[in-house]
Amino acid sequence: MTGSARTLLFALGSVSLTACGGAPSGSGLPAAAPASVHHAASYWIPPAQSTFAIQYDGKLDLSVDADTYDLDGFDTSANTVATLHKAGRHVNCYIDVGTWESYRPDAKQFPKSVLGHKDGHWKGERWLDIRQLSILEPIMTARFQMCASKGFDAVDPDNIDGYENKTGFKISAQDQLTYDEWVAQEVHALDIAVDQKNDNDQIKDLRPYFDFAVLEQCYQQHYCSQFTPYSNDDVLVVDIEYHGSKSQFINDACPNIQGYKETGLLKHLNLNAWQVTCPD
Repeated sequence: MTGSARTLLFALGSVSLTACGGAPSGSGLPAAAPASVHHAASYWIPPAQSTFAIQYDGKLDLSVDADTYDLDGFDTSANTVATLHKAGRHVNCYIDVGTWESYRPDAKQFPKSVLGHKDGHWKGERWLDIRQLSILEPIMTARFQMCASKGFDAVDPDNIDGYENKTGFKISAQDQLTYDEWVAQEVHALDIAVDQKNDNDQIKDLRPYFDFAVLEQCYQQHYCSQFTPYSNDDVLVVDIEYHGSKSQFINDACPNIQGYKETGLLKHLNLNAWQVTCPD
């Protein structure tokens, strides 16, 4: 998907913690049962149809009843991750691996040679030339290490489908696979999980490398069924929808999404705390 809703939020502002940044006792967080690992990996992998929360705007609502929180890797502190862990949550680390973001603290590390066309209407973003691995790999490795050092349980790598977009570079499907597979392997080297973010056209090749999937508007765009290789392995596939009313989402989208053993969310495009989750 060209330019996820996540990237818009980083241009608008970062999430702040509702209370203090520490991990106070009696924080009011509802308890959550820990997810179970579904294969021999030493790291945690979220199970199919487990609950999920994603937020990048406004004050972080720690009372959302979800097994996994998906939060920005740069803006989220280690204290916030620890707070969620104490409540039995797992935390997914959002990192953009396919576009340059002018507002990131490491933005100056990207030379002009790897910066391509603007990413649609997303302010401050340009596609990366993912063929230039010798330049991008050290930068991305540092980002993944940041996620691990803060205690995140997984990485959510965005924009892994540049080859399907007008990047300004002649990126082939094989170039993309080489990069995406490296991303997954580099994250796994840190003993944490990694999800496939959209990119339904390469699922056959990417499934062996990625642990679960985070999708956007697969119901609206009619591709939820393509991610059954994950849900059939009893690992999480979460679909985030942005359009339609609450009743339309529950009555129309949810039966379709849940039919594939996937978790469905309805979110505002600005990805604030508000969400509707498909009923059990």
